[in-house]
Amino acid sequence: MKIEHQLTTAVCNVLGKLYGQEVNAGQVQLQKTRVEFEGHLTLVVFPFLRMSRKGPEQTAAEIGEALHISHPELVASWNAVKGFLNLVIAPAAWVSLLNEINASESYGIKPVTAESPLIMVEYSSPNTNKPLHLGHVRNNLLGWALAQVLEACGNKVVKTNIVNDRGIHICKSMLAWQKYGNGETPATSGKKGDHLVGDYYVLFDKHYREEINTLAAEYIAAGLTPDAAKEKAELEAPLMQEARAMLVKWEQGDAEVRALWEMMNGWVYEGFDETYKALGVGFDKIYYESQTYLDGKQKVFEGLEKGLFERHDDGSVWADLSDAGLDQKLLIRSDGTSVYMTQDIGTAAQRFRDFDINKMVYVVGNEQNYHFQVLSLLLDRLGFEWGKGLVHFSYGMVELPNGKMKSREGTVVDADDLVAGMIREARETVDAAGKFDDMSEEEKQNVARVVGMGALKYFLLKVDARKNMLFNPEESIDFNGNTGPFIQYTYARIRSILRKSSIDNDIRSCRLAVDTELSVKEEEIIQHTAEFEAVVQQAGTDFAPAVIANYCYDLVKEYNQFYHDYPILREVDENKRLLRLVLSANVAKVVRLGMNLLGIEMPERM
Repeated sequence: MKIEHQLTTAVCNVLGKLYGQEVNAGQVQLQKTRVEFEGHLTLVVFPFLRMSRKGPEQTAAEIGEALHISHPELVASWNAVKGFLNLVIAPAAWVSLLNEINASESYGIKPVTAESPLIMVEYSSPNTNKPLHLGHVRNNLLGWALAQVLEACGNKVVKTNIVNDRGIHICKSMLAWQKYGNGETPATSGKKGDHLVGDYYVLFDKHYREEINTLAAEYIAAGLTPDAAKEKAELEAPLMQEARAMLVKWEQGDAEVRALWEMMNGWVYEGFDETYKALGVGFDKIYYESQTYLDGKQKVFEGLEKGLFERHDDGSVWADLSDAGLDQKLLIRSDGTSVYMTQDIGTAAQRFRDFDINKMVYVVGNEQNYHFQVLSLLLDRLGFEWGKGLVHFSYGMVELPNGKMKSREGTVVDADDLVAGMIREARETVDAAGKFDDMSEEEKQNVARVVGMGALKYFLLKVDARKNMLFNPEESIDFNGNTGPFIQYTYARIRSILRKSSIDNDIRSCRLAVDTELSVKEEEIIQHTAEFEAVVQQAGTDFAPAVIANYCYDLVKEYNQFYHDYPILREVDENKRLLRLVLSANVAKVVRLGMNLLGIEMPERM
């Protein structure tokens, strides 16, 4: 914010003249003045008491008076409350700031340069045995928004995905299709490929449970306890044994198993692509577990040779992390197959070969907190200098009114159904509000898509990512309150005002006279709009897209109060009308920039 920079410089100069000591900008603490006091910005005086050798209130008064005398174009008046100096910024400074914001089409967004650090952000990380669900939706939206925010902070960003395309869970779907599919394909079934494969994952579990129940009953009859019988049945069920055998064949490169795997994964990828497109997310680079796990195994065996890991009697390889306060971690199973941790080690090694990465960020749910604690430790022990510096962007789960989702039982909230339902709900809501009266059918469908997806994305992104949340579709689509549609509607309202004005296309070339009269409310909105730059930086530093979401809501809420209290197009004073049009245009611009960072489109009409 330019005013804060100017004020910081002015404070340093004044302190030097008053007390004869050099002060650097880092010692100057400015904060927004609390609503119960007069002022825009407050200077914390306590750090300067040693040089003034006076009480806090007297020191504040001296600094305030000196600022007002030496910089009247910046400080209109002041008041001191104990060790806090409340400063009223001169109207001319606010007008100059608005002119500066207006001149920049991308205000608050830092440019990326050749010297910018590179941050890789991993998100999505789906398994190819089922379609994406509500949990994946939050993951993808958080990952995309975080990547956009980090880039807006001046970083080079590579958006990446690791597809878990191998393993026992993949073999379960493959085996079920082989046994019960009768050659069914997406084309013959009319289903998206990821949905079709997911059906067979559920079918595997159904037959597997039946086998467990049958075997467990036999073992109980033979004298085992129910718990022991169930555990033995889970290990010895024929379907699970067949799935494990299929995984071994896959790792051995069996031609038939590999061909089945490629065919079914191909179906899934086509389905994923449709879902990603509907969500408005994408990736710069996709890695596949099938292409990284061997690198991981190699790194594990290198660690084994160096004495970093240990091999047990059954041939499995483990990492003993007890000296770090953790337990033992399996890295290679006794049958030679690898685990997720092994794949993550291999994927990390490949990524740092492919890119000159300064920071690696994993967007993964908090259920995997321990996994990434272990991964960081293992990478560090294997000699990767970036191991300790990896960031786990840990987020909470999306909860439902009827409990936790279970994909193997087919009780998930499917991402495709969710998207379609949100668009349908938006269409019905906007239709009922009579906002579609003069639109073509194509426009209506597009607005319904933009509003429906905006409602979904905003609802999931406005909450602190670390928290678990309850998803409520009806609440998210409301045009009142802290929702995406409320913000979108205000944006569309401003765009309508500007279209009706005579300066819409020339708004950026407008320059307000510095002596333009301002109301208190107009000063507040300029100040709030100017905070966008700092909000973006805070969101990037704290890895917190929710900061931007709630900033946009607060700004829109404040603007709506202004809109109801002050005429814009009906204002007869030309200077006031121009001010309010420029102010409105820049509120809309900042809101559009902020919402775009979250992946949310803004409609020109609603």
